[in-house]
Amino acid sequence: MNTPSTEPFRLGRLLKSWALIALGVVFAAAVSSGIHYESGWTLAVVAIVLSLLNALLRPLLILFALPFVVLTFGLGILLINALLLYLTGWLVGGFYVESFWWALWGAFLIALTSVLVNTLLGQGARGNVRVHVNRPPRGPHPRRRPLDKGDDVIDV
Repeated sequence: MNTPSTEPFRLGRLLKSWALIALGVVFAAAVSSGIHYESGWTLAVVAIVLSLLNALLRPLLILFALPFVVLTFGLGILLINALLLYLTGWLVGGFYVESFWWALWGAFLIALTSVLVNTLLGQGARGNVRVHVNRPPRGPHPRRRPLDKGDDVIDV
């Protein structure tokens, strides 16, 4: 059984992540006057750079800020996302984030967009959980073999 953490790299997951980030940035730019981009190509670069920063820097920042994240019941992650969005505005030419406060608002809108799209598509944030139940065969029970002295059995 594959879990999200042990699944091999899949291009579909990466493209979905980029599309969600791009959609979130489009929404944030449409709603706020402090975030804007020049072209569709700039938007594509922003999605790639932001996803790379999320993959490389975000786990380290969360680890270093873990006490703060715990004390704020996870709201500290929004500040980390805002910092990464602000950094993306600094790194990518043609993408502008006017201040950290606009980055905070944009990070909130991008997260909101991601939650709404995942909810509309019927997908959870971490994937699906599968439960497999072993049922005994119907009809008469099969004969059990006698236990050896080395067998470990727990009857419940």
